[in-house]
Parts: sequence; structure tokens; C-alpha cells
Amino acid sequence: MSDPTSLPNFPPPPQEHPLTGRVLDALQDLQMSPNLDKAGDVAFEVQGQKLFVKVIEGEQFDIMRVYGQWQIASSVPDDLFTRLNGCNDVTLGVNLVKAGIASGNLVLAVEQVIARSEPPKAKVQIATGLLLQALQLWHRNVIAKAQVERGEQPDLPEGAPEGTEVGPWLSVGARGRQGSAGDPDGGGAPEGQA
Repeated sequence: MSDPTSLPNFPPPPQEHPLTGRVLDALQDLQMSPNLDKAGDVAFEVQGQKLFVKVIEGEQFDIMRVYGQWQIASSVPDDLFTRLNGCNDVTLGVNLVKAGIASGNLVLAVEQVIARSEPPKAKVQIATGLLLQALQLWHRNVIAKAQVERGEQPDLPEGAPEGTEVGPWLSVGARGRQGSAGDPDGGGAPEGQA
């Protein structure tokens, strides 16, 4: 009779395998060298960008949040209004992606419901692609909007076909004074105040 300690260790069936482990497996299959960070999130790198997966376990299903955080380069206009307006474009224009500014950093996230027996690989790939696309969209729009605000012609993306125009954007914020019914000169609250 053989020694029971020498038997191979088989992984649990998918419905019993926690989502974090399935995400690690999927990222290893995709050759993205994942690892767990101090917070228990899965960290990985794709196209030179560091992304993370946070798993929120529920009773009937789990939520997989794929996200990234980028320090905003000094080449991007410092105007918070323009930056947030660019976030609004991303959130309105790219399915599943949420965008925001936190502590001077751009934060992009995709949250998806994952069934207990569902392999997450396809959804990780979709989320990763959407985040990278949203990152480019945000940067391009913020730079172009700042140029338009300065009265300049916005730069077109490199290699854009002839006749390509930047904008119109999904969200165009109103800057400055808001007119009110009893104010003939269009005044209202001073800029930056409600």
C-alpha cells in the first residue's frame, strides 16, 4: 500500500475554488505574472501598466473589480474641472468603465459579476482592454479640451486619418458664471461656487 502523503494534491472543483485563485490562474494562463499584494488584491502588469483585481465575495456570486491608478503627468493640464470632465467622457463613453480623480491620481475601474463556477479569464481580458482604452481616451480628451479652452486647435491623435476631428465630447461642462432668471447680465454665483 502506498503512503497517503505521497498522493498528488488536486485543486478543488471550480465551484469551490475561490475567485482570487481563479483570477490568479487566469492571469498566469495569460502570462501576466500575477501576485498578491499586501491588501490581498491581485497585482499584474500588461503593456507596461500595473493593474489590480479586487475580489468581493458574496453569498450567491462574487464581484471582480479590475482597476488601475495613474499619477497624472505634468504635461496634462492642472485644471481639475477639465480633468473631471475627461473622466465624465470615459464613464459615459466606454461601457463598464468608471473614472475618477483621487488625490491627484486618475483611477479607472471595471466591476463585473462572476458566477461561482464561471472562469474569469474572458472577463479579465475584456476589463483589461477597456481600462487601457479608457486611459488613452481620458488623456487625449483632457489635452484636447484644454487646448480648446485656450482657443487653440486641438492636436489630433498620431496617425489619424485625414478629416479626423477631435470631439464632440459626450460631456461638455459649463465653466464660469451661471445665469439666473432675475439677473440681466447673466451673473450668478462666482466661478467655482454653487
